[in-house]
Amino acid sequence: MTEAIHRLIEQYGLVAVFLGCVAEGESAAILGGFFAHQHVFVLWQAFLAAALGAFGGDTFFFILGRSFADHKFVIRLRARPGFSHAYRLVTSHPNIFVLSNRYIYGLRLVGGIAAGLSGIAAARFAILNAISSVVWAGLFCTVGYVFGLGAERIVGQALARHERLLIALAIGLVVAILGWLASHFLAKKELRKGS
Repeated sequence: MTEAIHRLIEQYGLVAVFLGCVAEGESAAILGGFFAHQHVFVLWQAFLAAALGAFGGDTFFFILGRSFADHKFVIRLRARPGFSHAYRLVTSHPNIFVLSNRYIYGLRLVGGIAAGLSGIAAARFAILNAISSVVWAGLFCTVGYVFGLGAERIVGQALARHERLLIALAIGLVVAILGWLASHFLAKKELRKGS
């Protein structure tokens, strides 16, 4: 069973890293770096998949905000608690917002919509988004790679394939729980501020 899962990760793992990074994908980028350390992927491929996914995701939400502002999906995202905060930030500090939006957990999706609805030029957004995506992918893939070094030292040099998979799943679970807690905290804070 673990052999089949390992083969799936080898074949489709980079696609999963790309798709995971389209949305709120810190865990996908970290796992890409971890699997690069475990020689399942090549590090530059994991980095490229993460950077392209991050760039593509934010660009997609920017286009949604810019071109489909009245669509039900966009209206629903605009109603999320963090949207008003993101819109205030992008209109007052557009460069800083686009460069830092992906680091603020829970604002990434609404941040892309807010940037699309703001007056920032599409070319300017694309350049800033590309810079931010490359730095973000480098940071989180490196975290995963370094975590792989630490896990190897803790567990030993003879990590079996199923142990690698379990460690990777544990990393993804911890990152997802921390992200959920952070977004839950930010949503409560935004609701209190709005009341």
